[in-house]
Amino acid sequence: MLTTVLSVAAALGYAAVAVAQRRWGGGTVRTGLTVAWLLHGAVLVSSLLAVPPTFGFAPALSVTAWLVTLVYAIESHIYPQLKAKAALLGLGVVAVLVALLFPGSPYPAVQSTWLPLHWALGIAAYGLIAAAVVHAWWMQRTEKAMREGVTLREGSLPLLAIERLTFRLVTAGFVLLTATLVAGWWFAEHLYGHGITWDHKRVFAVLSWAVFAVLLLGRWRLGWRGRTATRMLYAGSGLLLLAYVGSRFVLEVVLHRA
Repeated sequence: MLTTVLSVAAALGYAAVAVAQRRWGGGTVRTGLTVAWLLHGAVLVSSLLAVPPTFGFAPALSVTAWLVTLVYAIESHIYPQLKAKAALLGLGVVAVLVALLFPGSPYPAVQSTWLPLHWALGIAAYGLIAAAVVHAWWMQRTEKAMREGVTLREGSLPLLAIERLTFRLVTAGFVLLTATLVAGWWFAEHLYGHGITWDHKRVFAVLSWAVFAVLLLGRWRLGWRGRTATRMLYAGSGLLLLAYVGSRFVLEVVLHRA
């Protein structure tokens, strides 16, 4: 019941900011976004502290949206000219409500003390890569607006500044993804009670890691940018989405298995 109330409150908070931000001042918008983000965080905490805790594809998306909102909220304090994007707020609404409808599977016992660290690294990697995708989309919109001589209504930063932010997020996400894969390989016996098994989740995760590695190498050695870089970022992010969220969606929704 508490989770339901908090979920509805968080979704309404995101929606209120999206609808009213044109009439509100920048400080009011940031306050409203912070309140919605805190309510969203309370939803996540309430589900993780349940007995037994639950998790699945929808809660993973919800945590990812929460982390993306956190990144944007921090940036809006650094760059006050930014306004909350309606698409980002809509993502928050959808993520909260989908997690309410599909709360995931119960985890009655943690098999290893290393497992929470493994999950935390993976979720943080998801969040940073998702934030990088949002910035890449923002970068494309800004570039298109510059070519057409249009001013974006939600405020803007110089194109090169957005590009730097994008690749900083990609780099940080890649480091955390690397740590997640290394931890999963190194502690596989302690984490899952058996050695590495090459299921769909691990295959997609490794393929995603390889795409990001090539992207960052191409950026460093060949100066990749623009469409080439964003397409590779989208491809790597899609593979990473399939690694856990896609696999769990098939198990929970299509096959009805925990």
